[in-house]
Amino acid sequence: MKIALIGYGKMGKAIEEILIQRGHEVVLKISRTPLAEELNDVEVAIEFSRPEFAYDNLKVLLKNRVATICGTTGWLDKQEEINHLAISNNTAFLYASNFSLGVNLFFELNSILARMMNKYRNEYQINLEEIHHTQKLDAPSGTAITIAEGIIDNSTYNSWSMDEKAKDIIPVEAKRIEDVPGTHIVQYNSDVDTIEISHTAHSRKGFALGAVIAAEWIWNKQGVFTMKDVLELN
Repeated sequence: MKIALIGYGKMGKAIEEILIQRGHEVVLKISRTPLAEELNDVEVAIEFSRPEFAYDNLKVLLKNRVATICGTTGWLDKQEEINHLAISNNTAFLYASNFSLGVNLFFELNSILARMMNKYRNEYQINLEEIHHTQKLDAPSGTAITIAEGIIDNSTYNSWSMDEKAKDIIPVEAKRIEDVPGTHIVQYNSDVDTIEISHTAHSRKGFALGAVIAAEWIWNKQGVFTMKDVLELN
C-alpha cells in the first residue's frame, strides 16, 4: 500500500520501520496538517500526532476520502463528528486508544473480570492506575479511559474520575515516569486479598505493529471500525 504518516515522531518512525519491512511504501510523512494535493497517491493514512492537531488532520484526510487509522488520544469530544465525516465521504476510519494486540486482549479480559466482580461490589474496592513516559500529554491515557469504560459497561459503576471519590465512581490514577512505554493496572482490593490484572508494554513496537495491521485490514473498506473488528473479537 501507499501510506501517509501524519505525525512523524517516535511512534511514526516505529510504524515506518514496520511498514517498510512488510513491503509498503511511505509516500508522505509530515508533522503538520496535510494539504489536499499531498494526498493524491495515498491509499491509507496513519495518524499519530498530538491532541490539539488530530481533529484538523482527520477532517482533511476524510474529506479527501483517505482511509484513516488514528491512534492520537485526547480529542474524543469530537469523535461523533469525525465518524459521520467518514461515513458521509464513503471512506473508512478506525480509532483505537491502543493498537497493541496484547492491550486489546487485555480489554476483553477486563470486561470479563468486571462482570464477575460486580457481584462482590460490597467486598472489593476497585482502582485503576496507568503509568506512561513524561512526554505523554494527556492524562489519563486513552487506554485507561477505554479500560474504565469497559468496566462501566459490565458493572454498576457509572463513571470514572481522577479527583472525585464515590461508591459508583472508578478512581483513576495517572503517573508520568521517564521512559515508560505504558503500564495499566486494574485492582480489586478487599480486607483479605487483592485481585489484579495488568498490562506492561516493553516497547513501542507492539503499538506500531498493531497500527500497521489495522491499516492493512482497513484498505478498500468503508465505514467506522475498531480494533475488535480487526482482531475478530466481536
